[in-house]
Amino acid sequence: MVKQTNNAEETQQFASEFSKKFKDQGGIIALSGDLGAGKTTFVQGFAQGLNITDKIISPTFVLMRQHRFGQDRMLYHIDLYRLTDNPDITNLGIKDLLEETHDIVLIEWAEKIKVQLPSNTIFINITKPSENSRQIEISDTIN
Repeated sequence: MVKQTNNAEETQQFASEFSKKFKDQGGIIALSGDLGAGKTTFVQGFAQGLNITDKIISPTFVLMRQHRFGQDRMLYHIDLYRLTDNPDITNLGIKDLLEETHDIVLIEWAEKIKVQLPSNTIFINITKPSENSRQIEISDTIN
């Protein structure tokens, strides 16, 4: 699936709609794209779709932020930008999150741990064809 958006608001709206597929299930979403492509913008829209009212900012310097939604579910927002390729996800505490089926994990710069991600991971690549437009390519979908 490929979606073209023309501004940040459209990117967030698309992500908000996409998040509805996770209303009753957890999942792992691996986000990739160049710096400034719109990964955090996508996460912001995704969180809006889950009715998360927290301010969503990139966890570049803290590695992970968590946001509660629903009765007892979590959205984990991870940013691996500052890490080297193929870091040890066990020592980072990410491995356990990837095994949790109830919560949702969104990982920016996920290509750094691609070989360590489970087979049910949904891969989203965001490119920037022009200053305002974004192309969002989803390589797998939820059944």
